[in-house]
Amino acid sequence: MQYRQLGNTHLKVSEVCLGSMTWGEQNTEAEGHEQLDYAVSQGVNFVDTAEMYPVPPKADTMGRTEAILGNWLANRKDRDKLVIATKMAAAADWLPYIRNGNNRADKKNIELALNDSLRRLQTDYIDLYQIHWPERDTNYFGKLDYPYPNSNDGVPVGETLAALADFVQAGKIRHIGISNETPWGIAEFLRQAEKHNLPRIVSIQNPYNLLNRTFEIGCAEFAHRDSVGLLAYSPLAFGVLTGKYLDNSKPAGARLTLFDRFTRYTGETGTSMTRAYVELAREHDLSPAQMALAFVTSRPFVTSNIIGATSMQQLQENIDSIHLQLSEEALRAIEALHTHQPNPCP
Repeated sequence: MQYRQLGNTHLKVSEVCLGSMTWGEQNTEAEGHEQLDYAVSQGVNFVDTAEMYPVPPKADTMGRTEAILGNWLANRKDRDKLVIATKMAAAADWLPYIRNGNNRADKKNIELALNDSLRRLQTDYIDLYQIHWPERDTNYFGKLDYPYPNSNDGVPVGETLAALADFVQAGKIRHIGISNETPWGIAEFLRQAEKHNLPRIVSIQNPYNLLNRTFEIGCAEFAHRDSVGLLAYSPLAFGVLTGKYLDNSKPAGARLTLFDRFTRYTGETGTSMTRAYVELAREHDLSPAQMALAFVTSRPFVTSNIIGATSMQQLQENIDSIHLQLSEEALRAIEALHTHQPNPCP
């Protein structure tokens, strides 16, 4: 396992991070603990979760994933060697059960969210605390057209950052990250930090995979020049890039079999390009999953590649992708497909 610096901090995180959003829905607590034990045995020291997990989010399961991770952490003596990341849900009218539907990225709500996460995680501090999505109306979760909002944008970035800084000062948070953000959002967090001498963001967690490389346009330069590295989520595009859903296959227990809400990567163009990438992998005698993961991990702006799995076989294959170095020929072929049809599933 290789390790990479988290932003401008002294922390080194494994090049793959264990994602957890299936624990408490598709995976039991015992299965989540088994995944954690195996990942750590393979050198993974970085685990990502969120207060709203598992996914799909529901009122009666919210916080269950953090609790599963917390029960595992409570039995360990090496908490200081692990990097634990979680995320606070910002304002969202589709989550009316979070803080009674009055949630905002202000100090009052951040404190409530943070203390609840600390309790569920059974820890005194969180290594990386992230705002899960922007509170303002902008482009994220696949939204393409900029909305030109006329309404109030909610809590200003500077106010959110100042509130987070108080909890850094208190020792409850070590570092701050953002998620599902835009180039403007990254710039504004950095500007507010410099203007008011507040902690800088050290990471951005956005989707990035062979079907969605939009991070490269605008955000990657911030990752490079300002040390706000990408924590890449959905590197397999909800599992689509494994090829297991091609030809209308519906594997038992798979996410897209169980939940019809996940349609981001299943349109006609996305399916066509998935087939092309899967065929490319097989032409090079590669596992489609490992090729897709190895590509993400190899990008210089990626700090860590967030992998997830519902079975141990999947987890082992995903972690083993760290040993795959794509040939120049394979990389050129990937770029040729990308140039032919860039970002079919933004």
